[in-house]
Amino acid sequence: VPEHVWRINLDTPEEAQQNLSFGAADRWWEQTDLTKLILASNKLQSLSEDVQLLPALTVLDVHDNQLTSLPSALGQLENLQKLDVSHNKLRSLPEELLQLPRLRSLLVQHNELSLLPEGLGQLLTLEELDVSNNHLTAIPASFALLVNLVRLNLACNQLKELPADLSAMKSLRQLDCTKNYLETVPSKLATMASLEQLYLRKNKLRSLPEFPSCKLLKELHAGENQIEILNAENLKQLSSLCVLELRDNKIKAVPEEITVLQKLERLDLANNDISRLPYTLGNLPQLKFLALEGNPLRTIRRDLLQKGTQELLKYLRSKIQDEGPGPSEEPPVTAMTLPSQSKVNVHAITTLKLLEYSDQQAAGIPDAVFDAVGGAPVATVNFSRNQLTQVPPRLVELKDSVCDVSLGFNRISCISLELCVLHRLTHLDLRNNVLTALPEEMEALKRLQTINLSFNRFKVFPSVLYHLPALETILLSNNQVGSIDPVQLKGMDRLGTLDLQNNDLLQVPPELGHCESLRSLLLEGNPFRTPRAAVLAKGTAALLEYLRSRIPT
Repeated sequence: VPEHVWRINLDTPEEAQQNLSFGAADRWWEQTDLTKLILASNKLQSLSEDVQLLPALTVLDVHDNQLTSLPSALGQLENLQKLDVSHNKLRSLPEELLQLPRLRSLLVQHNELSLLPEGLGQLLTLEELDVSNNHLTAIPASFALLVNLVRLNLACNQLKELPADLSAMKSLRQLDCTKNYLETVPSKLATMASLEQLYLRKNKLRSLPEFPSCKLLKELHAGENQIEILNAENLKQLSSLCVLELRDNKIKAVPEEITVLQKLERLDLANNDISRLPYTLGNLPQLKFLALEGNPLRTIRRDLLQKGTQELLKYLRSKIQDEGPGPSEEPPVTAMTLPSQSKVNVHAITTLKLLEYSDQQAAGIPDAVFDAVGGAPVATVNFSRNQLTQVPPRLVELKDSVCDVSLGFNRISCISLELCVLHRLTHLDLRNNVLTALPEEMEALKRLQTINLSFNRFKVFPSVLYHLPALETILLSNNQVGSIDPVQLKGMDRLGTLDLQNNDLLQVPPELGHCESLRSLLLEGNPFRTPRAAVLAKGTAALLEYLRSRIPT
């Protein structure tokens, strides 16, 4: 920073020395001290202790530099209200920072902090604190003293727990804990009476926390966790909720009590294990957005899901009338009892064209399941959540009608050729198996639009996928894929979604920027250094543009 910047309050400006006609009223430099200094997006590696020569500063913004430390003289800026040191390389914050009596906003996101000063709670005037995207494993207990804090962002750190003392933050309206390692949320947090927005996405939660006192909570984002059960009691407490986001969990059922959420506007339940919905969901008066794709719904056809929320709600309401006042029951089942006492739902085969034998922990699919089809045209097969080690050979019998096959959550280690003759297949779900490769014979699946290979053991991108012209969605997250071929991907002109999160990509080829059909390219959680997280966060269009700019000319 040029020396005269620090001395701007002390030295007479050059133009005044050259022009002596300044009257007393015009001598601005004697009347006002510098209050805002913005040095953002430069290449500063350090800040001078001379910052203390600017005691009137209310705003100091040095974000997006290369600072590894901050001067202790910052502690003397007693008028400072906003300090932005985000997007630097800070490993620690000076203790002197804790002396700032008027600081309202402290932004230190995207640094290299592994711990915060114990006395951070001394900043009693603080209203906004952002420490996201650091390496924090714990939060100082003194945080409880920040009773004026309105917004707290702890996202993208390594927190395994939240201190129960956070509940003392009586003014907190927004708390973001996205992408940490939280398995539970302290029950005391439920007493945070001002909380309006809570982000818990991408953690390890197994159940939805309880919020008896959070009467003002409007948004709860808990997607990408391991939540299995929605507790009716917990829902009853959330009377103000407008947004409930629970996508990518393991929820099996939605309780009837969800209808107590009378203010709900957005409900996202995509990619769970929900097989049926309470029809009363159709009666939520404010609901404008309902996402259900990626669930094994028995009673709702896929084409209905694609028609949008209003059509779906209309359908659910029509079902309530069909049923009369009683609770929603499954359609009448004509069952054939198998040796294992499991039942084949013949009604589902004939009316929904669905053959289901899931969640049975079976090592093989009993012949009676296939026998029950009796030549009926089956469109959807769900054999997920068993102990299958191979593709059931008798699937071949359904080759003229089946378009959607789910074999997720099994132990399948290789794909047999039976699957490769299902020439009408459009959707194939093989997530959570132990696959390492796909056979070239899968090239015959010319109609395949979506393939889910997440949570397998692929070390290389399956080359046969490059030769499937109808593919629109490839989900390959949580494998060990080390590289991709951008030239072959560019030839896949219908590919809109490519999810390669949490793999072993050491680099992203710039030529990937030419794949302009991509609407969603997900690359988080890989070991490559560029593009940086900030670029990824801007979304797919910006990422592709960035990659194109890196192509050597």
